Amino acid sequence: MFSIPILYAILGGYLLGSIPFGFLIARASGAGDIRDIGSGNIGATNVLRTGRKDIALLTLLLDAAKAGVAALIFNHFFGAPIGLYAGAAALIGHCFPVWLKFKGGKGVATFFGILFATAWPLGFIAGAIWLGCAFITRISSLSALAAAGITPLAAYLLGNFPVALMSAVLAIIIYIRHAENIGRILKGTESQIGKKS
Repeated sequence: MFSIPILYAILGGYLLGSIPFGFLIARASGAGDIRDIGSGNIGATNVLRTGRKDIALLTLLLDAAKAGVAALIFNHFFGAPIGLYAGAAALIGHCFPVWLKFKGGKGVATFFGILFATAWPLGFIAGAIWLGCAFITRISSLSALAAAGITPLAAYLLGNFPVALMSAVLAIIIYIRHAENIGRILKGTESQIGKKS
């Protein structure tokens, strides 16, 4: 049932998630407008294409933290279900930030941030899936898709039904945001970790 706390969670989570850290950090560091580099994405993977591993790592951590912080704040004041709304809204804000004409990132780091903040065992499971897939395929996007796709099932099997539902909805968003990557994966042209496109 919709309520005022849920409304606060959605608005607050969206605003926190919509902070475009990749864009701001790249510009502040002198790397220019990240939207003019590589894929034009504001996430850590594209920030890495500037050649600056330090600002890419900082972007990754902050993109994860903004979703985690949103979930933890609203979980503290209103309870776990409300925290999930805030975390989910943060991911949506990251993918569709109002400040950048709704053109944002792909949601992977924020997805992990939500998991570690609301159900840390699932965060480690998703991380293990990403690492295992990356080790085998050397494809970052495929690893992210595998982690996002399997996490809802893992949450369901562990009996965490609210996180299972939330992660399933967020996985759909992540898959939509990776539509071009999926096309390249199917064609066998997706770039691999450590190799230039």
